[in-house]
Amino acid sequence: MILAAATNENLAHTSNVLVYSAMAVYMLAFFAHIFEWIFGSRSKVARTAAALTGPAAEEQAKETGTVTVKVTAKGGGTTVLERPKIVTRSASGSRDVPDGPGADGGDVQGDMWGRIALSLTVLAFFVAAGGVLTRALSVQRAPWGNMYEFSITFSTVAVGVYLGLLASRKLNIRWLGLPLVATVLLTLGLAVTVLYTASDQLVPALHSYWLWIHVSTAIFCGAVFYVGAVATLLYLFRDRYEVKLIAGEKVSAFATSVLERLPAAATLDKLAYRVNAAVFPLWTFTIIAGAIWAGSAWGHYWEWDPKETWSFITWVAYAGYLHARATAGWKGRKAASLALVAFACFLFNYYGVNIFVSGKHSYAGV
Repeated sequence: MILAAATNENLAHTSNVLVYSAMAVYMLAFFAHIFEWIFGSRSKVARTAAALTGPAAEEQAKETGTVTVKVTAKGGGTTVLERPKIVTRSASGSRDVPDGPGADGGDVQGDMWGRIALSLTVLAFFVAAGGVLTRALSVQRAPWGNMYEFSITFSTVAVGVYLGLLASRKLNIRWLGLPLVATVLLTLGLAVTVLYTASDQLVPALHSYWLWIHVSTAIFCGAVFYVGAVATLLYLFRDRYEVKLIAGEKVSAFATSVLERLPAAATLDKLAYRVNAAVFPLWTFTIIAGAIWAGSAWGHYWEWDPKETWSFITWVAYAGYLHARATAGWKGRKAASLALVAFACFLFNYYGVNIFVSGKHSYAGV
């Protein structure tokens, strides 16, 4: 018994060391991502717009009424476009094109920093996963019995979703690396300072195989919702930038340097919708699984406990967003704002309800 306790304590200490080590590597990845944005090539849309609005293009437009634009993509050629049209959004029904920092390989130095950032992110992911695994071994159960464990697991799964989408080679979302690593560092920072809880056993109500099913799906859904929320937020900034660009309005140098390295607004909007729509059925299953677990543990499937209530509110918000996207009058910025409201409901359901509201789901451990 004493030996087992000592072993569990050593595993818990190892988990803490691995989590802090992952944070250190994530910090290096964060700076590498910043260097990629500083030295990397602008997005394809930004380069095209610059070619159409630069001094040389203006001079040529005055003489001929047209402008010749050289697109520096793979197999790039020369295209003659009529002035003053500036195309910043992908055409309806067109296939996705490489976009974002380093997507076209237009800058060797920027692409090098991008590869370094991605390599460090992968390394940090495996170190953090080791921290989650050793935490699970130290408590001999699923590593999400309190907010600290949920946070370190959630952040690891979020990075795993990002790397999985990159590995699929169907989506070029390397641009997501910088905001992802920044928020992962914030999540882990809160976890190890404010939310930290020593290894301990679960309360009786959580001793069920539904802990693995219900909470694991909730973590995965939250990670995917996070990817959709980041894409949605960046879409709002990028869309506003494109509107100003088309209208000929002045944009600050800082905003231009950041936003011109993002994909087109249509690309961001499409990604956000796809990931939210894909994971919504699983979120529905998460709520159903929670109700089944509640019926097994407390004898009632639904009692409008604060956690249950806000899970349902989140479901309604995302359902409203998906419905709005199918309605012509609610596409674009209106639907995007609704998506952010839905994700805000998810965040409050996690942080707000767990910390500030008492209920049967009060397992925060803080």
